[in-house]
Amino acid sequence: MDATAQRRELRQSLAERRRALSPPERMAAAQGLRRSLEQLPEYLTDARVAGYWASHGELPLNLVIPPLAIRGQQFLLPVIGPGRQLRFAPWQSGDDVQPNRYGIPEPVEPGELLEPFQLDLVFVPLLGFDRRGNRLGHGGGYYDRSFAFLNDQVRPTEPLLIGIAYSFQELPQIDEETWDVPLDFVATERELIDCTTSDPHHETGA
Repeated sequence: MDATAQRRELRQSLAERRRALSPPERMAAAQGLRRSLEQLPEYLTDARVAGYWASHGELPLNLVIPPLAIRGQQFLLPVIGPGRQLRFAPWQSGDDVQPNRYGIPEPVEPGELLEPFQLDLVFVPLLGFDRRGNRLGHGGGYYDRSFAFLNDQVRPTEPLLIGIAYSFQELPQIDEETWDVPLDFVATERELIDCTTSDPHHETGA
């Protein structure tokens, strides 16, 4: 089986396992995710925080988003733009949404759309991850394309990319592609993983 077929099979098995979770399991994971993110100072202070509308079994952000508004931080959702690029629209609980071409809700008639480089913190959905910050996405390349500019910068920088995943989505190693944009952290229901320091394959001089 070639690498492309292997990735396809891996995506399918991880997606099926995610969809099989019961509502109580999802709720428990959402609570654990909030505890993990509270260990990240930027979650508590950054002005512009982008996330996603959980679909297809993704770990829900429903307990992570409300504290942002209380603290005066802005939450944004991705909107698919031309050239398969993502831009981000401010969204608050109760604002209207409508499904995009993939059936994922997007804000209706967003006013100001922000470019990826204007964000401070981004919660990134994924199907699989490893502790070096490599991410197995859904195959569309939207996030890698939209945040490609980060590969030309010294990381970590802004925006900080935080993968959001159930702990069972961790993989031993994901082979990197040239266009991949690595994650800075991964937050699961169990822990906050610092991918900038937890690289088992690259010794740092520090």
